[in-house]
Amino acid sequence: MLWATAGVVALGFLVALEVAARHYGLPGPITTQVREVIVAPKSGFLLYAGMALTMVVLTRRQRFIAVGVALGIDAVFLVVRWAAGVDVLDGQPFGNGALWVILGCAVIAVTRRTGAERVLLLKGVGLGLLLVAGRKTGDTWLLITSKTRPMVLDPYLAVADHALGNPSWLMGRIVTATGPVGAHALDYVYAQLAVAAVVVALYQLRDVAAERRFPRHHLVRTFLVIGLLGPGIYLIFPVVGPIFAYGPGAFGTGGLHWAAADLWPDLPPPISTAPHEMPFDEITPRNCMPSLHTAWATAIFIHSRRGPRLLRYAGTFWLIATLTATLGFGYHYGVDLIAGVVFTLTIEAALRSLARGWDRSGTQLVTYGVAVFGALLLSYRYLPTEMAERPWLFGPLLLLAMASVIYGYVRTTGQWETKALPARQPVPEHQLVSG
Repeated sequence: MLWATAGVVALGFLVALEVAARHYGLPGPITTQVREVIVAPKSGFLLYAGMALTMVVLTRRQRFIAVGVALGIDAVFLVVRWAAGVDVLDGQPFGNGALWVILGCAVIAVTRRTGAERVLLLKGVGLGLLLVAGRKTGDTWLLITSKTRPMVLDPYLAVADHALGNPSWLMGRIVTATGPVGAHALDYVYAQLAVAAVVVALYQLRDVAAERRFPRHHLVRTFLVIGLLGPGIYLIFPVVGPIFAYGPGAFGTGGLHWAAADLWPDLPPPISTAPHEMPFDEITPRNCMPSLHTAWATAIFIHSRRGPRLLRYAGTFWLIATLTATLGFGYHYGVDLIAGVVFTLTIEAALRSLARGWDRSGTQLVTYGVAVFGALLLSYRYLPTEMAERPWLFGPLLLLAMASVIYGYVRTTGQWETKALPARQPVPEHQLVSG
């Protein structure tokens, strides 16, 4: 019933976004996904990552067959496009085969499986499609934010960021100094965040095929909830980011004539005593507050902690590289990152509490996380000047607020894990009996 309800809710949500996108004259997530059955997909890597999640329910032999079928279908598409003279200008020339395999598994589950095996295979299909659909819904959400929020709050965050020493401007100069090599490396890490998440998720779900069940909690759940709730905050606190509001900057991709000034990354904006909303175009997404790239990278870091050493190192690297890219490319202010960390830990605590059963400690942790997140948003909106004029006070306070949520999460989840460990049985002692 839970999975059926989740499926109905997800379908209703996709239909609503499709209608909203159509209202603005653009295809929605359902249309764009259906197109990728035939046309070149926007991200072939994402489709293969979705197929990998689906394959966690398959046996080793079935996985080899699925991969072979996907590659074979992609090869056919490549030959047909080459013969027809079709050039792939927008997207990647592979990935259709992976989508066909996912849909094929759904057909097999309905027509060839029964009982628990059918449910398990449908869960695998749903997991793969949710990852793919999450990207499509995200694109539609970003469209909605740009169309429905003509005014942005960037001047408030630019002023509040003085409390942290304007980290976006500092990191932007550092990334610019590294030249194209450093920029391209960071851009790859930034763009392939979903693939990194799949690697961690595959490790967590590695025993599904043998145990014939999914674990109670895993990274994909956190990833999807972050993507579902985050855009709602975008609508409440619309922000486009430093490179757009104060660009075009070093990379020449900023807001041009919509920008308040061409300052990023060379010169931080002056402290204003009366920051105000500013108009912006209907194209640039209002997708800064909170930083969802930071939120997702934080989730990857958290879930990689229980993996082998190489996975833990990779999770740490991806978090550091993502934070560097979000600031260094001018996509986010420093205050966005703090909000993103608090946002993730609160969601993670709620999902873990839901999986293990709510208790007082879980409720307190989630409530505290929500309170801190709300306080951050209110302070950015109503106290930016005070924060900028007293960085010696508000800078440490912002970091302390984030650290307090981190400490609460680590302490509470540590207690949960300690309680979950089975009690050690005493080892019987053998004594010599003298005759």
